[in-house]
Amino acid sequence: MLKGFSRSWWQGVKRIGKAQKKQGRQLVKALLAPPPKKPGATTSRPKPVTSRRAIAPAKPKIGETRPLAGKWLAGYFQALPVGNLPARRLFYWLYLPDRASIAGLPLVVMLHGCDQTASEFAEGTRMNRLAEQKGFAVLYPQQSLREHPMRCWPWFEKSIQSGGGDVQLIAGAIDKVVRHYAIDATRVYVAGLSAGAAMAHILALNYPHRFAAVGLHSSPVFGAGHTRMGALAVMQGGSIRASGTAITEVSVKFGGLPPMPAILMHGEADKVVRPINQAQLVRQFKTLNRLGPEHAAPVTFKPAKGGKKNRSNAYRIEDYFVDRKLLLRVCEILQLEHAWSGGDCAWKYNACIGPDASKMMWDFFARHRRRDLEMPSDHQPVDA
Repeated sequence: MLKGFSRSWWQGVKRIGKAQKKQGRQLVKALLAPPPKKPGATTSRPKPVTSRRAIAPAKPKIGETRPLAGKWLAGYFQALPVGNLPARRLFYWLYLPDRASIAGLPLVVMLHGCDQTASEFAEGTRMNRLAEQKGFAVLYPQQSLREHPMRCWPWFEKSIQSGGGDVQLIAGAIDKVVRHYAIDATRVYVAGLSAGAAMAHILALNYPHRFAAVGLHSSPVFGAGHTRMGALAVMQGGSIRASGTAITEVSVKFGGLPPMPAILMHGEADKVVRPINQAQLVRQFKTLNRLGPEHAAPVTFKPAKGGKKNRSNAYRIEDYFVDRKLLLRVCEILQLEHAWSGGDCAWKYNACIGPDASKMMWDFFARHRRRDLEMPSDHQPVDA
């Protein structure tokens, strides 16, 4: 019996290893896929922007959003043509909880990873269910297949890291939703997985006065890559240079940056975006939030949980406080690969076993508001 158990266990381990290798190959293939050819410039003005959609974003499977009482809405934001660049359109999904009034609710912006749609990300993370319980709206921008055949956000491109392209489109979609639904602008948060997490970080750095906090799950370090092969190198080994200088360079560019509360989550067994990236992100956020050893709380360790319900991997939490305000939370999850922790593993890039990343992020976000909503007049890129 013991031999049979050992053999079954080892076969299970090999299956898991093969699954992660396959997942890694898929993401590498996605990242290296050439972008579709861009359409030529146009001089005609786009049609007026409305809430109706000409081409619908990818739809969720039938019945998977019906159990929730709130509204699941599709929309888009369209940017006007600039110079020789044609107009661009960004589709999104929006979840509004079942409340008498939407006005004044917080908003969580969720950015999917490569090889995911917005609706798949919503289902896998279960963020809409949490939004219904806690009372906040959720916006899911979706990368277009026209921009990338695997819906990857180009987080590694220098122009994107400087706030151009998709970053401006996502910011425009957020502004549109905040205005249209009278969202509480002091409680707008941005989070993402993998490439989406990298984009969330870029948004927070380029629009720091619009976000009260940021959540990054399995994110590459900011400020490096700049080519597809360079991006792969960052995912596997991080960037010592970027971890030490990228935040300072952005701060100089804008003439200073305000503190940005952040929760960073990463799987210790992630072989797609290796944990060295989280360690370097910690360094970046410590620089951004001016955190030193005196701000660190004792590291806490949460043991693994078994059983049929609320199963959880063991994980470590490292917190940093300024005047009793939690500014940085770092969560390293043991045995977790490249997946959203505590999600619905019926959907790819989600792990059923906790901790529940969605709940942890919301609990962190709920501590923070952004009081200084207006970007100072001198807070503009000096080289723009």
